[in-house]
Amino acid sequence: MTMRLADIAAHAGVSEATVSRVLNGKPGVAAGTRQAVLTALDVLGYERPARLRSQRAGLIGLIVPELSNPIFPAFAQIIENALALSGYAAVLCTMTPGGIREDDYTELLLERGVAGIIFVNGEHADSQSDPSRYTRLIDRGLPIVLINGFRPDIPGPFISNDDTVSLEMAVAHLAALGHRRIGLAAGQSRFVPSIRKTEGFRRGMQEQLNTTEVDDLIVNTLFTVEGGQAAAQELLDRGATAICCGSDIIAIGAIRGVRQRGLRVPEDVSVVGFDDSPMTAFLDPPLTTVRQPVREMGLAAVANLLEEIGGTRAPRAELLHRPELVVRRSTAPAPVAAAAR
Repeated sequence: MTMRLADIAAHAGVSEATVSRVLNGKPGVAAGTRQAVLTALDVLGYERPARLRSQRAGLIGLIVPELSNPIFPAFAQIIENALALSGYAAVLCTMTPGGIREDDYTELLLERGVAGIIFVNGEHADSQSDPSRYTRLIDRGLPIVLINGFRPDIPGPFISNDDTVSLEMAVAHLAALGHRRIGLAAGQSRFVPSIRKTEGFRRGMQEQLNTTEVDDLIVNTLFTVEGGQAAAQELLDRGATAICCGSDIIAIGAIRGVRQRGLRVPEDVSVVGFDDSPMTAFLDPPLTTVRQPVREMGLAAVANLLEEIGGTRAPRAELLHRPELVVRRSTAPAPVAAAAR
């Protein structure tokens, strides 16, 4: 395609002489004007001159805890696409048990000269972790954004799902179906999301069922199928007719645990997940779950990071996103005998 300076100038709202200066890498052009010309090139479908391509290839680190849980690839896809549309390439780093740690990935990313880093459910989500790993990055001027696991001792931009409201929603749904013995299969107790979900569960039980005696209905477990299975077995022993889960993965394990007892979901025991991972609508039965607004959170994280990279200070606070209860077929009215208690 033959490049027409007049088309580029008209789209960018500048003179043809200014376009020529940008294309030839000449000085004396304001940064905003230069970016307008480069954006016009991209929108009109022209290939950037070789000397300008590096300006579109800025690197952003994206660190996620794992890829086996479908919610994290979902975050990665949204964030990578949003960064690409803004001219940045994501360097995806995935932690695995016994593999490279988050701190090691951070050092590797710094060595590669990344313009910023987005941490998804990282070490910051562990209430017992050292926050200095993040304050050091902030002090050196590296833009970072943290998703989920808010910590007031880390002075950076946070994007979070409202985990407390999420469990209030789940409990309200189950209570409306007549369940009275509602259990919670949460994740490990040291993680901020688990702490908040437990708080929401307690609040929901008090508001919906007027009870604060729920300690025996809370089981902390691993964020795995096996963890959910074990938690369900404990909760069934304690008379639960419904189980709220800290993730969809835990919910899959809970359903397995219920069936191992010869019980049915949802006829005998109702199960509610958390995340609304891509596969939940295709489970047997399709899973009722609390949808974490992944798209909105991912776009907000990218927007905050780009503000920081552009020199505009993003709010040093937590931006809470409201979840949504998605009702499918893993929940049903409480068994008649249980509802009568």
